[in-house]
Amino acid sequence: MQKNQKLAYIYTALAILFWSTVASAFKLSLRRISPYQLVFYASLTSALILLLLLFLQGKLDQLSKIRKKDFLRSAYLGGINPFIYYLVLFTAYDRLPAQIAQPVNCIWAVLIVLFSVPLLNQKIGWKSFVAILISFSGVVVVTSRGDLTGFINADILGVLLAFSSAILWALYWILNVKDEREQTIKLFLNYSFGAFYLFLLSFTKYFNVSIAFKDLAGPVYVGIFEMGLTSFVWLKALELSETTARISNYVYLFPFISLIFIHFIVGETILLTSFLGLLLIVAGILLQERFMKKQI
Repeated sequence: MQKNQKLAYIYTALAILFWSTVASAFKLSLRRISPYQLVFYASLTSALILLLLLFLQGKLDQLSKIRKKDFLRSAYLGGINPFIYYLVLFTAYDRLPAQIAQPVNCIWAVLIVLFSVPLLNQKIGWKSFVAILISFSGVVVVTSRGDLTGFINADILGVLLAFSSAILWALYWILNVKDEREQTIKLFLNYSFGAFYLFLLSFTKYFNVSIAFKDLAGPVYVGIFEMGLTSFVWLKALELSETTARISNYVYLFPFISLIFIHFIVGETILLTSFLGLLLIVAGILLQERFMKKQI
């Protein structure tokens, strides 16, 4: 694909804007429906959006050429994301303020570095470990709200779920790196399998798939702007950019912009510790990325 840096910046700005709104969409949706219902309809929406994108790209015929091992790969990747990952993430958002759940989830970028050591045989220096500690200190600031005794009153299960979602996403990202299939097809199959697993849960007495028609707006929005369309937009930005480095760091703007939406749309009073903790998390991520590049 021919590079077009100006268009790459436009796609990047759109992806950042879309991702900045989804934490608010999570919280508003979870006021009316359960985490399971949110992830089920969002995953189904995402699969349909990705199928439409395949049609518009003229790639539908490629689905008939998928090998058995590729279906099996999507079967387990779809089990991680969206199936388990979003169930865990949305349950965390259901229990925690968005200004806490989102920063803790952002630690996935740091966990990728740690997991890449045993899984991708990469090496990291002591400076990278210092940067990682800076990010983890940000998690402590956010969850304790600046007072270590605040852990007593914190929803520990909610924090653990948010952290677990970061672990799941980091593992999914590393496994995805090894998957060289065309991105849109890969995402479509993964979300289709995830939606199928979620559908199977609806046959148990613990998961109710039935919601009012008016409550579909939230899951549909999440399916479009958190999962399907925005993933495609971000991949297009990466393809069009002259180098990944020219746009990759901009993505870390979205958690800060998201705090604005969380305040004005969800109605949460944003604490100074939420901003400072997020700043530490992102600073640690950017520092370790810089140190890793120097090692290459």
